[in-house]
Amino acid sequence: MITGIEQLTFGVADTARAHQFLLDWGLVAVDSDSGRRSYETMNGCRIVVAAADDPALPPAFEPGSTLRELTWSVRDAAALDTLRKNLAGTPGYADTPTGPTCIDANGLALRFALSNKRRIDVTGVPTNTWDKAARVDAPSTFYERAIPIEVGHVVVFTPDLQALEDFYTTRLGFVVSDRYPGRGLFLRGEAQGGHHDFFALQLPDGKRGLNHVAFTVRDIHEVFGGGIAVSRLGYETQLGPGRHPISSAYFWYFKSPLGGLFEYYADEDMLTEKWQAREFPSKPELFAEWAIAGGIDGVTRRQKGAA
Repeated sequence: MITGIEQLTFGVADTARAHQFLLDWGLVAVDSDSGRRSYETMNGCRIVVAAADDPALPPAFEPGSTLRELTWSVRDAAALDTLRKNLAGTPGYADTPTGPTCIDANGLALRFALSNKRRIDVTGVPTNTWDKAARVDAPSTFYERAIPIEVGHVVVFTPDLQALEDFYTTRLGFVVSDRYPGRGLFLRGEAQGGHHDFFALQLPDGKRGLNHVAFTVRDIHEVFGGGIAVSRLGYETQLGPGRHPISSAYFWYFKSPLGGLFEYYADEDMLTEKWQAREFPSKPELFAEWAIAGGIDGVTRRQKGAA
């Protein structure tokens, strides 16, 4: 029913800084209207930025610059009708010409709509493995920067993981991919798709808010090329590059002036109805198979601080 992320709307303290960051991240500025600016990924997934005090924004679920509304794309008009039935009576529920809106169990505003994202023809770099040479008489590709394809997933902190799981699985039809029992939950919008569209993490201190937004790129080489380019521009790495044991994806996280972190990632697991959700203890070694703390310097192309 839910096919992916259509749009993310942020309220930020410094719109000029956010604008420059999004351009440097590889997005394209597409329009500006009533104090809001919109940006697109390669396939038309949108990031919208407004001033944090814009009265037209939904209420924030944490202080400061952060995500204010998440728009999910749905498969068809019948899915919108199902959501209208499932969400009627929930906090913030309203029906609009494009689809229903509500507030989820974590206080985040949600909107649902048919997708306007474009179908695109994108090819990653072929990889030579021991059993199959997919690239012959041709060097691999090296990226000077990243051009994100779409927003692949959003990760939030929640003080009540069970309430959020109940909301997303019962009201919205999300499927559990994997979990850290009592600590974290990986969810995908439909049975067939990438490992997760949404991840919720419950911390001992009960924090609520945005953890990160993840942007899909073509392959591991674009994760590296994009991360090095952003590092060269002076943005601070939170962690990466690295690789997740759960989802198998390669990642690189940067601190963002829009709130939370922004991530480049590639090569996540693809799942079907046959997948059985797994349970893992919450341990650092299960967050990253390997990772570079502080990132790679964009000039030397070595780990920051390395002699």
